[in-house]
Amino acid sequence: MAADKHARTGTTRLTPGRLAVATGVLAVVLVAAVCVGAADLGWTNVLGELWAQLSGATSPLDQRDADILWQLRVPRVVLACLVGAALASSGAAYQGVFRNPLADPYLLGAAAGAGLGATLAVVFAPDTRDWLIGPIPLAAFAGALLGVSLTWALGRSASGAGTAILLLAGVAVAAFLTSVQTFVQQLDTESIKQVYTWMLGGLNTSGWQDVLITLPYIVPASIVLCLCSRLLDVLALGDDEAGSLGIRPGRVRLLVLGAASLATAAAVSVSGLIGFVGIVVPHVVRLLAGASYRVVVPLSLIGGAVFLVIADQIARTVIAPAELPLGVITAFTGAPFFVLVLRRNRGKLR
Repeated sequence: MAADKHARTGTTRLTPGRLAVATGVLAVVLVAAVCVGAADLGWTNVLGELWAQLSGATSPLDQRDADILWQLRVPRVVLACLVGAALASSGAAYQGVFRNPLADPYLLGAAAGAGLGATLAVVFAPDTRDWLIGPIPLAAFAGALLGVSLTWALGRSASGAGTAILLLAGVAVAAFLTSVQTFVQQLDTESIKQVYTWMLGGLNTSGWQDVLITLPYIVPASIVLCLCSRLLDVLALGDDEAGSLGIRPGRVRLLVLGAASLATAAAVSVSGLIGFVGIVVPHVVRLLAGASYRVVVPLSLIGGAVFLVIADQIARTVIAPAELPLGVITAFTGAPFFVLVLRRNRGKLR
């Protein structure tokens, strides 16, 4: 029994070696993603441009190709890093809070709220060509936060509220918000295609604007999740034992859920609904590096960035010059993995 508890909670730390390997993999993936794209800039030319920016040497790219690289390709890769890191680290945090291996960032109504917000923006927003920030990301962000807030309020109002009640509240809120979204779409059937495209997920950024929108939310939220990773290990021992160590489980859960939901809302607002990242990446990290959240959360953050950059690279090149929806790529990978996780954890889910 003691050995089982030890295995579940984990006592390993994030060693410099593991962090270096993960960071190295991310660096290689980033360079590869920047070098390859729908526009054939030549990987040697791209590497030459990167070196020119570092050393002051003459760039092999002309102005047009340099603009494609720095104003389109690089910001898209950076955005993929931010969104993947947010979804994967939030998934790991949700799994720690709910002690549920199938918990993911959309558990608390964030996806349904974001979908409703985006639909309202598509149907009712005025002409937005002169707006500094488009209405869909803003509305999706507000909707995601609304969904999480409603779930939290409903869960806290129930007698004996706990993680199971909160999960049920999330299901109820998601069903309600989805029904409202369907009703709004029926008011303007011409919007269905645009909404559906957004819900399939994608990173069709037009520059650095989306990066600047999400950066102030995802970075602080990710830092909070990493700092709370040790507390998630303590919560795995049980509320009574955590309380005996001077930790208030309710406050820890509120802090972690708030940070994870904020990161999820920011990610969803610019990427649409990209599923399975928050399930696949944390489980791969557990298989490779151990079950301690001190390892799982920070490595999920890096692994999520790696996973989504690769997925986006496939989405934008496999049928170039057309693109596949990013959500299709992650679902193609994540759905079979979800089945494996479900079978592996049958006993824990009863």
